[in-house]
Amino acid sequence: MHKLNSSVKHNLLIGFLLGLWIFAFAFFIRPFDDGTLHFDWTNISISFGLIAFLCYGIIALFQKGVYQKIDRWNIGFEIITFLFFNVLYITTTYIYYKSPLYNGLYSFSEFFNIIMIKSTLILSPIILLVRRYSTKLIPIKQDILTIKGENKLDILKIHKSDLICISNAHNYIEVFFIQNNHLNSKLIRSSLVKIQNDLDFLVQTHRSHLMNPTHFRSWKNSNTIQMTEIEIPVSKKYKHRVLSLSFHT
Repeated sequence: MHKLNSSVKHNLLIGFLLGLWIFAFAFFIRPFDDGTLHFDWTNISISFGLIAFLCYGIIALFQKGVYQKIDRWNIGFEIITFLFFNVLYITTTYIYYKSPLYNGLYSFSEFFNIIMIKSTLILSPIILLVRRYSTKLIPIKQDILTIKGENKLDILKIHKSDLICISNAHNYIEVFFIQNNHLNSKLIRSSLVKIQNDLDFLVQTHRSHLMNPTHFRSWKNSNTIQMTEIEIPVSKKYKHRVLSLSFHT
């Protein structure tokens, strides 16, 4: 998986459907009813479903933050997210089960082995499939950047992922971007400071250069980095920031 539907709204919809499934599972299966307990199964089933929804909401915010920062996703991040959700949900559910509202009798190991393993085995394929195909079932809105200059004709619309870097050119900025798999550039009458304020994901490498960190490729030498199809300088003032990015890109 190289793309992620990071929309919180769309992921809350997934969380809502997940909560409904867990409500139905708890209400109809009654996984820890041994005949001696007298739980209000409507309330406890609603609670378990609500906990699942809230836990998935936390996951949605977490993955959106990570994805916005690194602008990429892979199977490793997907596994971590899946495990994070299960640990969060199982722990929160057990705390609720042992609370004064229900005073559940199972120890954590019993709760996990008797209840959670079954529900996790049934639920996991559903979660994985929904997450796998959410980018197809719910299309991702493309991130289109609009870079405007002082003149009305100074305008450039490109995909965020196509922007490589922006350099100062006296009273202009020069925008370097990929178009039809080739490096292109456009001069726009504006300032680097204004562009940096408008596009806060860009990272400054030099007083005259901003880069899109997703296009970082390698260090050519201690003062130069190789981007996609272009090299840009790195000054001492910004070197620490670029170094920290290069370890996470």
